[in-house]
Amino acid sequence: MKKYICTVCDWVYDPETGDPESGIAAGTSFEDIPEDWVCPVCGVGKEDFQVVEE
Repeated sequence: MKKYICTVCDWVYDPETGDPESGIAAGTSFEDIPEDWVCPVCGVGKEDFQVVEE
């Protein structure tokens, strides 16, 4: 699964760890996160994330 980075604050969403504090379980792909989820650091929406090119 691909990692996604916030283009505002550079926080990386890693599907292996998810975002447990926001109720996103480990193993959840970015595409499966609810549309109303926001970055846990700066609060922007999914539209402000892009794929991390590895």
